[in-house]
Amino acid sequence: MRLNPPAPPSNPLRDERDHRLPRIAGPCGLVIFGVTGDLARKKLMPAVYDLANRGLLPPAFALVGFARRDWEDEDFAQIVHDSVRQYARTEFREDVWAELSKGIRFVAGNFGDDAAFAELAETVAELDRERGTGGNHAFYLSIPPKNFGAVVQQLESSGLSASVDGAWRRVVIEKPFGHDLESARELNDTIGAVFPSGSVFRIDHYLGKETVQNLMALRFANTMFEPIWNSNYVDHVQITMAEDIGIGGRAGYYDGIGAARDVIQNHLLQLLALTAMEEPLSFESRDVRIEKEKVLSAIQLPKDLSLYTARGQYAAGWQGGKPVLGFLDEDGISPGSSTETFAAVRLEIDTRRWAGVPFYLRTGKRLGRRVTELAVVFKRAPHLPFSETATTELGQNAFVVRIQPDEGVTMRFGSKVPGTAMEVRDVNMDFAYGDSFTETSPEAYERLILDVLLGDPPLFPRHEEVELGWSVLDPILDYWATLGQPEQYSSGTWGPASADEMIARDGRSWRRP
Repeated sequence: MRLNPPAPPSNPLRDERDHRLPRIAGPCGLVIFGVTGDLARKKLMPAVYDLANRGLLPPAFALVGFARRDWEDEDFAQIVHDSVRQYARTEFREDVWAELSKGIRFVAGNFGDDAAFAELAETVAELDRERGTGGNHAFYLSIPPKNFGAVVQQLESSGLSASVDGAWRRVVIEKPFGHDLESARELNDTIGAVFPSGSVFRIDHYLGKETVQNLMALRFANTMFEPIWNSNYVDHVQITMAEDIGIGGRAGYYDGIGAARDVIQNHLLQLLALTAMEEPLSFESRDVRIEKEKVLSAIQLPKDLSLYTARGQYAAGWQGGKPVLGFLDEDGISPGSSTETFAAVRLEIDTRRWAGVPFYLRTGKRLGRRVTELAVVFKRAPHLPFSETATTELGQNAFVVRIQPDEGVTMRFGSKVPGTAMEVRDVNMDFAYGDSFTETSPEAYERLILDVLLGDPPLFPRHEEVELGWSVLDPILDYWATLGQPEQYSSGTWGPASADEMIARDGRSWRRP
């Protein structure tokens, strides 16, 4: 009997499922509304160039800007050029720019201008013919949320939202996704009436950061963390996003929004969900989304919001050795504004894994330093066979994911101090991206824009997640609305005294990153 020889092992370099290979977008175009804004100039256009520079965009790629400026295509191309030269992560290469600039177009108009959208539709059709973009176009709404509905309806009435002959059309929207649960549902209904759910991409740039994605890898690719990632060993979790800057020129946006809507509802609740979720069946978008939604659905608010929430406004003080204004003294802010620039809350997750473990979330402006981190703090050892003096400087073990600016992971544990006496003290074991990998981390917007063009949605929150987030936050905001102005805290400190009192009620204290 003749046996067939075994098939030779597949070459991973030729395996279409090999995720080590870079994913390259197919023929497509990107239309950016609001190209004159800071986000487009400092993040979006440089990210497009960086993708092209890394060979991740197709030769048949087009970039269209839409704004009220009276520009020609050449004027817009110069704006993109200047933004790229100033803000791009990768080096500027003339050959890459020359190829990219061939597909750059500009359309002038406002959001209520039917003729401008008709011209945009013709421009897109022209790019399909000239550049071979194949009818595939994404529309990035880098505009105030109040204009989302108007633009989406214009895309529908002009025919730009319609997919033809298997091509795709997608829409990208920036946070905030609504002002509360009711407005979020209205926005979802408006967008959902024009674009199917799989074609709507809600950008949360924190989810595009390497360290956030690495959280899933650390948890589920290693055996050393997951067995103790539960209430049997974890004492509490702290999630912090601190900024050392004030509102700058964003008074018109920030006043009435505040720290909780701007950061907790999206960034911090998403980090909480990734920290607390169960292992998904796969890292396909549907499986990850299911696990995140379970966590968000299980969040329990404090019974007494007066004891376990805190808010504040930064007052005048010193930052970086310079005197700075208080929030109420900033240009464009009403002296009676009740908008918080600091927010903190204690949440619990009503699941078997996390029962009884508090999650402390805080964010603020004009704090001690710029830092975003996730800290899992473990319980103390049930028995220490040392003298009392030997462990006076021993704290609790901690696993800290540094999301920005010094991306990496720190593990804090006890170790004996060299010498003849037995003395145990906290030490840190540190992993830094910059020390371990030769390739620098891509900007979050690079990853997210590429995912939009690829139609890959795992990192984008769906409307169910958005609504669950508002369900958590709305009762807190409603309670705060009854209190008047927030507590003042000096710029350069770590927030109002009420935040320290909140966590101290549980016998704990905030980390000082």
